[in-house]
Amino acid sequence: METRFLLLSLSFFILLFLDVSSAQMPGFVSFDCGGQENFTDGLGLQWTPDSHLIYGETADISVANETRKQYMTLRHFPADSRKYCYTLKVISRTRYLVRATFLYGNFDSNNVYPKFDISLGATPWSTIVISDASTIEVRELIFLASSPAISVCLSNATTGQPFISTLELRQFNGSIYYTEFEEQYYLSVSARINFGADTEAPVRYPDDPFDRIWESDTLKKANYLVDVAAGTKKVSTKMPIDVNSDDNPPEKVMQTAVVGTNGSLTYRLNLDGFPGFGWAYCYFAEIEDLGSDESRKFRLILPGNTDISKAVVNIEENAHGKYRLYEPGYTNLSLPFVLSFRFGKTSDSSMGPLLNAMEINKYLEKNGGSLDGTVIGNMVSYYSSCDSDPQPKITKISLSRKNLTGSISSDLTKLTGLVELWLDGNLLTGPIPDFSGCTDLKIIHLENNQLTGGLPSSLISLPNLRELYVQDNMLSGTIPSGLLNKDLVFNYTGNINLQKGNKKGSHITIIIGSSVGAAVLLIGTIVSCLFMSKGKKKYSERDQLEHALPVGRLVSKTDAPTEAAQCFTFCEIEDATRKFEKKIGSGGFGVVFYGKMKDGKEIAVKVLSSNSYQGKREFSNEVTLLSRIHHRNLVQFLGYCQEGDRCMLVYEFMHNGTLKEHLYGKPACFSIK
Repeated sequence: METRFLLLSLSFFILLFLDVSSAQMPGFVSFDCGGQENFTDGLGLQWTPDSHLIYGETADISVANETRKQYMTLRHFPADSRKYCYTLKVISRTRYLVRATFLYGNFDSNNVYPKFDISLGATPWSTIVISDASTIEVRELIFLASSPAISVCLSNATTGQPFISTLELRQFNGSIYYTEFEEQYYLSVSARINFGADTEAPVRYPDDPFDRIWESDTLKKANYLVDVAAGTKKVSTKMPIDVNSDDNPPEKVMQTAVVGTNGSLTYRLNLDGFPGFGWAYCYFAEIEDLGSDESRKFRLILPGNTDISKAVVNIEENAHGKYRLYEPGYTNLSLPFVLSFRFGKTSDSSMGPLLNAMEINKYLEKNGGSLDGTVIGNMVSYYSSCDSDPQPKITKISLSRKNLTGSISSDLTKLTGLVELWLDGNLLTGPIPDFSGCTDLKIIHLENNQLTGGLPSSLISLPNLRELYVQDNMLSGTIPSGLLNKDLVFNYTGNINLQKGNKKGSHITIIIGSSVGAAVLLIGTIVSCLFMSKGKKKYSERDQLEHALPVGRLVSKTDAPTEAAQCFTFCEIEDATRKFEKKIGSGGFGVVFYGKMKDGKEIAVKVLSSNSYQGKREFSNEVTLLSRIHHRNLVQFLGYCQEGDRCMLVYEFMHNGTLKEHLYGKPACFSIK
């Protein structure tokens, strides 16, 4: 089954639609990539395999000291130019955390550490650089859903193959992680730290109802919480902590802390994704029992941010009591990649600073990509049959009269399955690119633009090309002789600097107008003859210009039969042509369609190109002139239709061919359908 798309974007991507209808924790989705069965892990999280996907390949891995089932398998994809996207359903205007993890485990037996990109839709998220086969790389992003689905995509492998171990989605409630910039930016998680932890194990679900992962400060990894000040010690309590709501760090995180007994807490760590602007919060709760003569006051010292150091933290006072959360933070703070920070006690404080937890996120600017891509992606996810083709291709681009500007992107030439290209009626400039790689191309419509340069000789090499419309541009040079000898419907009129060569024996049908429209070419001659035969009878300029468009019934001023020019409705025309089903010709003015009225009368309908100023002038002139002039040797003009931007001329349909055929004979190959 061939999957047909309109133009989604200039990058070719494959969507992997995941069925998330299976039972999950409310607002939770957990995919075991490469897995084969549903299971519940030791935390109570329910995992679903992506086994029904037909893209990518699965692999089993074994890593020392890793026993979690979701890390026993993975799914990997070809290292090609495509984007491979997992698409998940979400609730619009709701905030989520999406988490992707990557455990290499030498799945390909090559010991070549992969490097590739991950993105959320069109927005680049992070570059995954594997540096150890047994280390799990984790990426988390917080976002406000703006559509019913999101896509997590892997692409651009520079070494190895893109792969993924798990993909998780966690729904937030209320205003958690609200920022005034969320319409334009995502929050990429750089650090979420539990200070004073007694083990290296993180705190997450079920202690955190949103399954945020709070990493232990005792975790050993490069450039993570180094340069620790002397006198730093861990403290903890079993007392309950008032954290106000589920939005804040869980109680288990707030029951531990570090204290700077020598008056300072200092740390240095690398922030993934920085330098840049970020969102940073610290979390404090007084979990030590201070004497009546003891106090804890301190400041945050951040190099390059002197204003921050002015604020004094007094946890018990700020939180209005012991064992209560105080959460100062900054929603728009410039931070470096290597962050060094210090908490120092004030001169009137008897106790050193205390820190329970910290979160730092980087603002990641959204890339909207193509709106069409979002719309079509949603349509494909809605109609399940659309992803049945393991190698879907874009076969038709239909962007006529969309006010497109700029040049025709060369990326279009990479769509090897393209059959029809409709870019007519826009404001495109520049040259026509080389489409020689699009060997399936049958129809090219580039008319009514502002294209310049010559006609590429590469068009000759397109074996299936049947229609080429380039009229009414600003093309120049000589038409390649191979195009003139090709069995092709070809219209290049309206390009005054585009010349036909001296080659003979052309078998091409050059469409100057429709069979009915050609009669207009004789109007001037016949009018002149009529004038001369009547002794050069004069009509005033006022008579010639009155009634620019006929209203009701206009009667000819000649002695010809008084056939009226009827004003047809668009519905009448649409019914007669069966919604413009059969095209019988084309010209600079527009396209001509065959029709049949309810009374059996056959008609030819010439449709004005909606953005052609020259065509609109011709329309007014032709209606005015044809409604007044009749002759037995002229095709009968029946009327017109003008509704909004729709302008059409209605003629009697002639079965005996075009005027050109009667004057010069029928061409050897006639290909108008």
